[in-house]
Amino acid sequence: MEERQNWGKKMEFLLATIGYAVGLGNVWRFPYLCFRSGGGAFLIPFFIMLIICGIPLAYMEMAVGQYTRQGPVGALSKLCPFFKGAGAATVMISFLFTTYYIVIITWSCYYMFSCFTETLPWMHCNHSWNSDHCWDGSLANATNGLQPNDSRSPTEDFFIENVLQRSSGIDKQGVLRWELVLILLMCWIVVYFCIWKGPKSTGKVVYFTATFPYIVLTILLVRGLTLPGSEEGINFFIKPRWELLLDAKVWVNAAAQNFNSLGVAFGGLITMSSYSKFNNKIVRDVLVLAVVDAFTCILAGFAIFSILGNLALNQGKDVQDVVQEGPGLVFVIYPQAFNTMPVSQMFAFLFFFMLVCLGIDSQFASVEVIVTTIQDHFSAQVEKYLKKKEILVAVVCFVSFLFGLPNVTQARFYFFQLLDYYAAALSLMVLAFFEVIAICWFYGAHRLADNIRVMTGTKPNIFFIICWFVLSPLLIGGIWIFSMIQYQSLSIANYTYPDWATGLGWIIALLSVLCIPAGMAHAVYSAKGTNLIQKFINSFHSKVEMETGNPINEKSEDDLVLTKVTTGQFADQADPPIKSKDCIRM
Repeated sequence: MEERQNWGKKMEFLLATIGYAVGLGNVWRFPYLCFRSGGGAFLIPFFIMLIICGIPLAYMEMAVGQYTRQGPVGALSKLCPFFKGAGAATVMISFLFTTYYIVIITWSCYYMFSCFTETLPWMHCNHSWNSDHCWDGSLANATNGLQPNDSRSPTEDFFIENVLQRSSGIDKQGVLRWELVLILLMCWIVVYFCIWKGPKSTGKVVYFTATFPYIVLTILLVRGLTLPGSEEGINFFIKPRWELLLDAKVWVNAAAQNFNSLGVAFGGLITMSSYSKFNNKIVRDVLVLAVVDAFTCILAGFAIFSILGNLALNQGKDVQDVVQEGPGLVFVIYPQAFNTMPVSQMFAFLFFFMLVCLGIDSQFASVEVIVTTIQDHFSAQVEKYLKKKEILVAVVCFVSFLFGLPNVTQARFYFFQLLDYYAAALSLMVLAFFEVIAICWFYGAHRLADNIRVMTGTKPNIFFIICWFVLSPLLIGGIWIFSMIQYQSLSIANYTYPDWATGLGWIIALLSVLCIPAGMAHAVYSAKGTNLIQKFINSFHSKVEMETGNPINEKSEDDLVLTKVTTGQFADQADPPIKSKDCIRM
């Protein structure tokens, strides 16, 4: 295969990582989590966890990717072969993620296209798709002039009966929604052309997809602040409830939000950093990423709650009665708020187009994880059978499209929730724990710090080493244990998943988790040694030592290479020689 590409400009890499990290979770999860977990007081554990967990882990992954110039599987295979299965597990997570995350983009496109009407189609209950439960406040819908107990708003009815055409349960598959199938295919075509040339094409796309959401959020915030009731909504968002800081779950939620928002353990940061130049200053990129991500969470919170305050005022309810998280917020509650705005079609279009932009760059970054892994480990086969990377990307996109088709049946919403709950929520912390201990304990936090010094000329602050070696593994382990203690079977409103569906969810979770013991077994089998004990011991030996280790008497050449790296003489080389013994000693 061709020589490994580099990002054309530093700004392209920064925007790509920002686009990958800043996603729908910033809009539909953080504001609700902040409201539920202490309001303004939640910002204290949020920023503490960002400093001691989020930033160090993002720094670790970006350093590993830049140093090894490999995707997650290749990177962990080099650092500690015994735990290479954790890298394979992140690729599996990314694959599962691509099959259902793009469905949110599909729904957003459907809403976006629905805005080109004289009145928004979710404003009233006079459409053919509306159910008997739809109630828009008119006397025709009322029973004795009162709202029925089992009624639904027009926006909720539009989402359930028109967009989803939701069946009664996951066992009632129904038919494929061909409108959504075609939109899903269109979205995959867009993803393909975003990444088909690697960093060359991705770097150009992110100039728009990573910046446009901030324009829309600013417009929505300014508009929201001018609406009656916005002060009440913002007050609900930021009003401190200090007593909740004594609840351990609040701190766990703060850590998990940082963890998921920055995209740690999904393989994306390792993959994108593997295309950086060898002497790129990593710590600055990490700090920019963390600041922008946190700023986006807070900006989205103010924008959303200012508009929700107006919605609550119009409906005569408290803000807490209209707040939701997840799809319910962006596809039910928010469209309802647009109904009362002037030029509602424009604001609705901008909002859903923003969701498309937020989702699309996270989507193509996850696809790039899969493509890079295949290219790194099966380059000979790819070159023989597919010839070019463009064809490989097309194959990956098409296979992911096929696996995503169950998400566009009439039972798709149940599949979507199942994948999101078991593939991302339950198994992610297991993967992250093994990744962190592989890199920070078995390869060595001090050794990783030396690798960073070889690349950048500056060793990381002792704070990062302490976080890598002690704080981050303990936090991840604690979150993992706490999430298992708090585990509850998945349910949606009044619908409880059948046992077979719960079993399917656990199988989905195990698809990634089982990669870890499988990788361990393969590493032991492939290691050198005459017996099982020798093979087991050798499977922990880093390949970085074997590839870059030099006799001590080559000190002068080592120092020369280190000098060239630190002075930037390798800045224009795709893969400079790594010869310094400093990178393999603790």
